[in-house]
Amino acid sequence: MRKKYRLRTSADFERLRQEGQTWLHPLLILSTLPNGLPTSRFGFIVGRRLGKAAQRNRIKRRMREAVRLRMQKGEIAAGWDLVFVARYPIQQATFSQIDEAVGILLQRAGLASEGR
Repeated sequence: MRKKYRLRTSADFERLRQEGQTWLHPLLILSTLPNGLPTSRFGFIVGRRLGKAAQRNRIKRRMREAVRLRMQKGEIAAGWDLVFVARYPIQQATFSQIDEAVGILLQRAGLASEGR
């Protein structure tokens, strides 16, 4: 994912945690906050309790790919900061289940739009 689409500073993550709105799914948590930019930015969090580094990185890659595919199709509204946090059951989830969870959370948040 390109730099302009990434949340990089801990201040951005903290601001989302403090001020953002949150939606829950058994596999993921989504926090959102308007950012006033022409693009949306994304962050992905996978805690240490979900496994060793290789497993955590695999989970992050799957979450990023699910978001990237939706961005490519123009299904995600612009102008938002979004953070996806992995929950424990995601360890056994397939990519299609993770992709479905991302779609459900985006719809609940009102950020999923039909392909533009």
